[in-house]
Amino acid sequence: MRTNLTHRVVITGMGAVTPLGTSVPAFWEGMVAGRSGVRLATRYDIADFPYVIAAEVHDFDPRDYMEAKAARRMARFAQFAVAAAGEALRDSGLDLERLDRSRVAVDIGTSLGGTANVEEQIQTFVAKGRKRVDAFYLPTFIYNMAACQVAIAYGLHGPTTAPVLACATGTYAIGEAARAIHRGDAIVAVCGGTDAGVTALNAMAFGVIGAIAPPGDDPAHAVRPFDARRQGTAGGEACGVLVIEQLEHAMARGARIYAELAGFGATEDAFHLTAPAPGGEYAALAMTRAIEDAELQPTDVDHISAHGTGTPLNDAAETAAIKRALGEHAYRISVSGIKSMLGHTAGAAGALAVIGCAKSIETGIVPPTINYEVPDPECDLDYVPNTARHQDVRVALANAFGFGGQNAVVLVRRFEE
Repeated sequence: MRTNLTHRVVITGMGAVTPLGTSVPAFWEGMVAGRSGVRLATRYDIADFPYVIAAEVHDFDPRDYMEAKAARRMARFAQFAVAAAGEALRDSGLDLERLDRSRVAVDIGTSLGGTANVEEQIQTFVAKGRKRVDAFYLPTFIYNMAACQVAIAYGLHGPTTAPVLACATGTYAIGEAARAIHRGDAIVAVCGGTDAGVTALNAMAFGVIGAIAPPGDDPAHAVRPFDARRQGTAGGEACGVLVIEQLEHAMARGARIYAELAGFGATEDAFHLTAPAPGGEYAALAMTRAIEDAELQPTDVDHISAHGTGTPLNDAAETAAIKRALGEHAYRISVSGIKSMLGHTAGAAGALAVIGCAKSIETGIVPPTINYEVPDPECDLDYVPNTARHQDVRVALANAFGFGGQNAVVLVRRFEE
């Protein structure tokens, strides 16, 4: 499958801003501990409002990562990206002063972009008699601005792109960035996904289509992927960024290598705007293509970081897709539903799943699916219920399936020379 590709791609740096913490160590510690980031929403007024839970980033101050003036000119999703990219670049050990920055690509997507800024500016526009709008409104909210702000912040001059594939955005961005390195279009890429769309309007929009779980007695227990009582997810905000590079380049500079990005597959259900196709045929095909791209077999897969939204249709369709792609081997692997802890972080979700896969390979631990208590006959795989597990992971898949039927899967494997 790789006869036209010449460069292997490895992960050398990772950064994260999440509801479990604003660094990869904090994010990973929270997941291994099985801690929920889902609480009552604070970023909008929940009084007399039907959708009251969210997975928010509570300990983020953009001034810790950039000048106050720069922060004022960025939407929250772009602030997250600059912060996470900075962590990933530091983690990689790259010396930007000695690097040809025209060969460093930036591929950071978003699903919701600066929708919070759009809501705010519309209110100002109407209140001011349609005679006033902030001068930085356009370059704040549009979807490519997270990628562009990262490029500006770190002086990166390679190709800069911003894919938009709803919930599959971050995964697709990483896969396409890897392809750019395979082709030799870049030596290094800063890639991932970011979103900060926790607003009342977005909560209502997801709620009216049945995607938001009721809070119950404790919001931390509201999101329960693959459980028979699952009723939906919680809107979340986060960012996940990787530094990936040509293997030759990483080896030459003595970089620490977390894992290899070995496979990528993408398909389209062409079925419905919001619902997954029953049976998961094309989601399964995306997994199969990622496995084939890595020149592996389904039986080589040890672990899957599932899309696992906690909605009835999605979890059943994904389970069917996993069984379709992996056959009987599906019953011998671990499947983690990390949205049980993170909520649905939209464009960032897939990037966080890839980071989680790399950490599982590094540490030999797979994170749990928390709040899993009542098995569903339609969801009959090993979902690592409630407690993290020590497991040797050599090959992991990160699944992401977005509105509109867009499917993206990245295969991460242990690096071996």
